Amino acid sequence: MKFKMNPALLALFAVAVVLCTQEAAWADRLSDAVAQAIEAQKIDPTAPAGYLGIPGAPDLNVLVGLVWAIWVGWIFSTVGAFGGIMAGVGHITIYGLGDYAKGLGKQMALNKVVTDSIRVSNQWLVGCSAALSTFNYYRAGRLVAPLGLALAIGSVAGSWLVPWLTAGKISLKAYLGYFGLFVLFLGCYLFYETTPKAQNKKKEAKAAAKAFEASVKSGNVDMEAQGVKVKTFTPTRCEFTFFGVEFHFNPLVPICGGFVIAALASFLGVGGGFLLVPFLTSVAGLPMYLVAGTSAMAVFVGMVNSIASYMLLKGTSVEWGLIGAELVGIVIGSTIGPRTSKYIPDIWLKRLFIVLAVYVGVRYSSQGFLGYSLLPPF
Repeated sequence: MKFKMNPALLALFAVAVVLCTQEAAWADRLSDAVAQAIEAQKIDPTAPAGYLGIPGAPDLNVLVGLVWAIWVGWIFSTVGAFGGIMAGVGHITIYGLGDYAKGLGKQMALNKVVTDSIRVSNQWLVGCSAALSTFNYYRAGRLVAPLGLALAIGSVAGSWLVPWLTAGKISLKAYLGYFGLFVLFLGCYLFYETTPKAQNKKKEAKAAAKAFEASVKSGNVDMEAQGVKVKTFTPTRCEFTFFGVEFHFNPLVPICGGFVIAALASFLGVGGGFLLVPFLTSVAGLPMYLVAGTSAMAVFVGMVNSIASYMLLKGTSVEWGLIGAELVGIVIGSTIGPRTSKYIPDIWLKRLFIVLAVYVGVRYSSQGFLGYSLLPPF
């Protein structure tokens, strides 16, 4: 069996090599924040080193990170979203970094250093999953490359702008509140998308989904012949077919949409898939079977830009040992996702998205704005 390296994944590793040369800048920002916290008696300098080498910080178990990352990779590669959000749940709640940063007080620079580290760590996981998913869905004939490219073009500016404006300025409490609020809004919107009224407006997507599901059940899936086929691609109109159903869109719309989505995603420290899924199902009218791969392509470009912006421009630190273990889990989960998603009905993929969105949205928005969570942790 020959191993073929994903070109997108190679690009992500190249970014990692470049970023590793910036450790001095990260150390300066981190050490200054630690010194301030020690002076304010927020941390004990004699305590054992934990996350990022900070005295008294949580000591993270890389095995837990590996297992959780398998789930993150699977959910992102299955529905094209929630990778960054689930990565955030892991870093904030399961590892306890949210409570730790909150305990420092929002005036402490270390609070913001840990918050930025959570944001960019989430994006490392999503970027890896997006790279793998893009490659796998393209090979499977379930990626609308022109649409993903248009979204990616718009995402470049948005994913550089927000880290430049907000890094080092957002407290953990504010981050949690906005994080949850956006997720809850998107969950409610996608719930509307599953109602009969909304479904009646998407005849093409329903027809394509039914044709694909029928071919999977029959065991006679010829993706080379029936997968995504681009017919025309101009600056103002792109036409393609999927299982005999024709779709079209104006590339200028996803370029603008990509900018807004990437800006919001970069602020929240996630991949943006939870914003891309409603965009691709509502504005582009795609069935869920095409959403995951197309979303992944746009997310990958945004993640590379956002990671570089946080780490190169703002000197944000990450725990490389933890990131390494989590990336292994991401590879496993992202490899399984595209192979299992075809057996899940289109409507159930949307319902899975909705359930996760409502849970995460209510939990984190209440924790951020009210000071306590209305729902229990996982």
